[in-house]
This record gives sequence, structure tokens and C-alpha cells, in this order.
Amino acid sequence: MLLADKTAIVYGGAGAIGSAVAQAYAREGAQVHLAGRTPATLEQVADRIRRDGGLSHVTSLDVLDRAAVAEHATAVAATDGIDICFNATSNDDVQGTALVELAFADFMRPVAKSVTAHFNVATAVARHMIERRRGVILAMAGGREAIAHLGGSHVAWAALAGLCRQLAADLGPHGIRSVWLLSPGSPGHGGQAEEGPAGMLLCRLPTYQEVANIAVFASSDWAGTMTATELNFTAGAVVD
Repeated sequence: MLLADKTAIVYGGAGAIGSAVAQAYAREGAQVHLAGRTPATLEQVADRIRRDGGLSHVTSLDVLDRAAVAEHATAVAATDGIDICFNATSNDDVQGTALVELAFADFMRPVAKSVTAHFNVATAVARHMIERRRGVILAMAGGREAIAHLGGSHVAWAALAGLCRQLAADLGPHGIRSVWLLSPGSPGHGGQAEEGPAGMLLCRLPTYQEVANIAVFASSDWAGTMTATELNFTAGAVVD
């Protein structure tokens, strides 16, 4: 198993992507700590992991509360250590309105939430990873292609990518990697690929399981020299 004997914290663990990643982590041998704002849905994910023989714990947590995030990370590190941090929290964006008609507060909301949330979780876990001189911090980001009426989302994703690069520069000397996953939007539901928007070279969206598989690889020792970079699983919507 790729993640045997590792401990992961998945922030936003009750969401579609967070829960898929958490379950994939557990199948690959990791002990998973699920953190988010809704205990009931987190427990549902944890129950699925436990039924499959995995180890999972649940904590109700607001990633915008820096003190609470730090306290939780300290508690996890004290008992299990922290090897993996995966941030799948949403950015509460406002879409469907042109920028010239968008309120500044609605434009800034996803920018502020994305940067604040990832700064809080990344710095909280990094303090403990530094002591062990290993670890990987991952985030979800949207695509780089310009699309009309996405509000502040593109700015939020660009800011998040910049933060991930800075984390890689600061934490690299301590053996800690920083990677972000470049998404084409909402993956296909269930286990089947769905037809994607025009311009996607593979003509389909990735499934949640495919996203989870990429997260497992990026979190494993197989990706041990991968940092300060994005993993592009946009099915050809973004071409490098």
C-alpha cells in the first residue's frame, strides 16, 4: 500500500472530493483524520472508512479559525504525527455575474477564504512536519483558463497557487513538499466519466475516484521529489 503507516488530515472531508480522497487514503493504508464544519456528514465518511477496515477520526472544525486549526493539528501530531495534509475546503464563490456588476465583497470572498484557509491549515501542520523533517501539503485549485462570469474564482486560484509555491520554498529545506491539484471544475459524479465542456481534449470530466487516485500518488513516496508544482487533471481543458 502506498500510504502504509502514514497519518493524513483531510480538511473539508465531508465534501465530494474530500470524502473520495479520504477513502482512497485509507484504502492505501493511511490513518485519516476528517475535519470540517458538519460532524454528521463527516461521521458518514468515517463510517464508510471503518466498514472497509480503515482508521478514521472526526473533528468539527472551521478552517478560518486559526487557533482552532492549530490546536487540532497539535493534538493529531502528539498522538499520530502528521504526514499528509489535504485541503479540500470550498471557497464560497459567487458566479454568474460579470465583474463590472459584481460587488467587491462578493469578488473578494473566494480570494480571502481560499488564502486564509490554506494558510491556516498549511502552517499549522507544517510546524509539526518540520520536527519530523517530512510531509506533504496539498490543496485543490481551479483551472487557469479565462472563463467569463467566474467572479473572484480565478484570482482565488492564482493566489492559492502562489501560496503553495511560497510554502514549497520555505518548507523544502525541511523535507516538506507543497503541491496543488488543478481541477477542471466539478468532476463526473459516481464512478462513470461524464461528458465535459467543449475544449476538453479528452471530451470528459475526471471522476472523483480519478481525483482521489492522483491525490494518493502525490501524497506517496513515489512523488517524493515533486513540489512547488501543480498536477493537471483537467482532461485537456488546460494545456501546458
